[in-house]
Amino acid sequence: MIGCLIGEIISIETAPSVLLNVNGVGYEIDTPLSTFCQLQKGQKVTLWTHLVVREDAQQLYGFLDTQEKSIFKTLLKVNGVGPKMALGILSTLSVELLIQTIEHDDVNTLVKVPGVGKKTAERLLIELRDRVKGLSGHQTQNHPNSTLQLSGNSAVAEAEAALQSLGYKPAEAQKAIALVKDQYTDVADLIRAALKSMMK
Repeated sequence: MIGCLIGEIISIETAPSVLLNVNGVGYEIDTPLSTFCQLQKGQKVTLWTHLVVREDAQQLYGFLDTQEKSIFKTLLKVNGVGPKMALGILSTLSVELLIQTIEHDDVNTLVKVPGVGKKTAERLLIELRDRVKGLSGHQTQNHPNSTLQLSGNSAVAEAEAALQSLGYKPAEAQKAIALVKDQYTDVADLIRAALKSMMK
């Protein structure tokens, strides 16, 4: 099992996937937007990884801190939750907000995540209640707040593509980004602001 990879980001062109060069080998890694938005081309990073093996594919998922990886693996244990939905949850909700949501049985917040209906949200709350105990006091590792800098339409297009990768419809992504694009100039801030507006 590949527990972590240390290398240099050589491509971040298709959110939320990155290409990590580890000693001359390029690993394609899917990340939650919370991690993706902190990465820059040429940056040397450690990504804590989880390998998902299916009949038709093997896919690596990477995270900038161990707590997020732990939550991802916990989400995968819930019936009906696959890697894409787990990434969507972690991209939409911070680890802290997810834990608070579970602790307060907050169905309304969970159903705002694309792909999560009421029944799935209720199942998540039931199955995760005991599993997340103790995690709320866990300290996440600190990372530089680097942001993905793109200009003008490139930043808008990248942010829209990132939201669509979570499961939002193109029209929803375009509308959310349009509401905040005059306030922010980089992809990370655009995504965060758009997600925040959609969670209201």
